[in-house]
Amino acid sequence: MDDLSNKTILVTGASKGIGAAIVKTLVVEGANVVAHYCSDSTGMEGVLKSLGNASVTSLQADFRSVEQVEKLWQKAIEWRGGIDVLINNAAILRFVGGIDDSDQVWNETWQETLAVNVVAPCTLMRRAVPHYRKKGGGIIISMSSWVAHRAPGTPAMIAYAASKAAVLNATKTVARHYAQDNILAYNIAPGVVRTRMSEQFAQAAGGEEAVTETLAMKEWVPPSDLADLAAFLSTGKCRHLTGATLDVNGASYLR
Repeated sequence: MDDLSNKTILVTGASKGIGAAIVKTLVVEGANVVAHYCSDSTGMEGVLKSLGNASVTSLQADFRSVEQVEKLWQKAIEWRGGIDVLINNAAILRFVGGIDDSDQVWNETWQETLAVNVVAPCTLMRRAVPHYRKKGGGIIISMSSWVAHRAPGTPAMIAYAASKAAVLNATKTVARHYAQDNILAYNIAPGVVRTRMSEQFAQAAGGEEAVTETLAMKEWVPPSDLADLAAFLSTGKCRHLTGATLDVNGASYLR
């Protein structure tokens, strides 16, 4: 893998799960990392502690607030004078808000999910594009999901599935229309990953054994697989892959 020591990378949702794995891998590869978190300060402190004296800083922002998203971007730029790679990883999944739920639950779930999973990452992309144009290029990596292409396992995930499809297509739009500016944009679409979010999903879907049995490899995707892929894409190699959606699900869903 190319050296990432000259790159400053903003990773959202970095206090646990996929985001934490990405931060750790990027640091090993020599990147300067801005690690965003929302409310899990304990988790973020644990990630930072595990990295020792690495070139990493953490910034807090509640993605339900566009104002806080804007401030996050500005603070991230100020740290080292610019951002070379934006990794949109932060997301929420509420196991309520299905069609049969109350109007109040439906409305609250959709509003929160779209704010965090769509408006926030798209706002960051909106700021990243002109920033990259000025500096001669940059990279955007969005963490989508296989539910952006296939129906989710439960109707309660309707808002989440819609949000992941939305950010996927927003990222593709950036890829297509700003490629001439040397702006590269990719989507990663994981399947069932060994994270707290997926474990909660499994509890609502008959348990881990039942979920594992549906998978082609009979195992969950380790966060390290996604971290390695994100690190590779951050190098800027394979430029003509821009616009692609990379499925990471162990052949459990093939398009």
